[in-house]
Amino acid sequence: MACFSPSVPFAADALALAEQFASGSSDPVRALDEALAKAAEVDHVFISLCSVRARREALASAARWKAGQPASALDGVPIVWKDLFNIAGSVTTAGAAIRQDLPPALLDANTVGQLSRAGMISVGKTNLSEFAYSGLGLNPHFGTPHNPFGLEQPRIPGGSSSGSAVAVAAGIVPIAMGTDTAGSIRVPAAFNGLVGFRSSCRRYSRDGVFPLAHTLDSVGPLTRSVRDAVAIDNILHGRSQPISLAPRPLAGQRFWADEAVIFDPRVESAVRDNLLQCLSMMKAQGALIDLRPSPAFQATLELIELSGWLGAAEAFALHQPLLDSAAAAQLDPRVRRRLEAARSFPASQLIRLYSAREQLQQQITDELDGAFLITPSVAHVAPLLAPLQTDDELFARTNLATLRLTMPGSLLNLPGVSLPSGCDESGLPTGMSISAPPGEDSRLLRAALAVDTAMRQR
Repeated sequence: MACFSPSVPFAADALALAEQFASGSSDPVRALDEALAKAAEVDHVFISLCSVRARREALASAARWKAGQPASALDGVPIVWKDLFNIAGSVTTAGAAIRQDLPPALLDANTVGQLSRAGMISVGKTNLSEFAYSGLGLNPHFGTPHNPFGLEQPRIPGGSSSGSAVAVAAGIVPIAMGTDTAGSIRVPAAFNGLVGFRSSCRRYSRDGVFPLAHTLDSVGPLTRSVRDAVAIDNILHGRSQPISLAPRPLAGQRFWADEAVIFDPRVESAVRDNLLQCLSMMKAQGALIDLRPSPAFQATLELIELSGWLGAAEAFALHQPLLDSAAAAQLDPRVRRRLEAARSFPASQLIRLYSAREQLQQQITDELDGAFLITPSVAHVAPLLAPLQTDDELFARTNLATLRLTMPGSLLNLPGVSLPSGCDESGLPTGMSISAPPGEDSRLLRAALAVDTAMRQR
């Protein structure tokens, strides 16, 4: 697979596919058939398929396009769902073998229903880290999807939205939905050369989505372009005045690149060099780039390192009844170990984290003062899979290193977009994240659209 190039046009994204439906050069039924054929060629990407439902939806969509009455800009586009989302008639496994015998969901999750009413075709449920509790994407129960860029030796897909990312990167579908609690959209987006949008926590409905940490959980898409993420947002946010798909000029837009993170020795040279090249391109387009440390971001990194991860305490509280039962023996040992590690999390420490979170949210909003924060999405490219499957200590260290730069955004509830920034010398993708203060998703998406468009046109 060729590496993402910023000069690649929008030829393969969801909106381009919808344009083919409008012109009659393709139709939703043909697009579904192609997606199902590709899905059959990959291992461990899907936990279940929705073929009967998908065909019914595709036929209805084809009829709407033929009548010139599409339900939305994405009518007929195939989409897949991380297996945390309820789809009526399908079991929601959350990547856990012990949930396979549960009754099927009776209703769609709210987001599934919204996009279905917009005409999108639900192809299936994708694989993930068990209970969405890892940034690496390994799953001993359903197998681990291989990163499409790891051609010589298998590489991890990133997690926890592993199958969702691979389904888009492998060309099965142009859009997948995932969740992000500590980086579970942005990490696999970076490892697979995709766009990943972590929305503010309450921007989209989480009803019917299996949780991990109620304070931090977020829903969002993995796509091939920012304009596709904007199109999804326009549907899910239900606004009367949707965000325009016409990008604004970069000239005059302000960005703050955290110099302390970018030049941290833990950041691989390819990640750093590609990000700096992106900044140079943005500056040449008239963007105002401020390259210096962000005190709030640095303080959040330090808080997590010294006080622990808020999501760990909330995840333990959610899963304690299972951990206290005999069924806990059926869990992925690495997930079980991480969940158990929070059993002794002091209540006083948890309260201090909630308080510090509020203070730092205000601090970073004041610091940015209308600018957007830029950091690497992940400090390294996708690691090799095999060593992580056999060495639990390496797994734990790599997981922490992988999530280190995405966790602050989650803790502060910063909406963030991970953009492909280039590749290393082996052709493995790198990612750059653009973030905004809590609740400023629309403004962030407009800025990310401008950056994405400029990168593709250079």
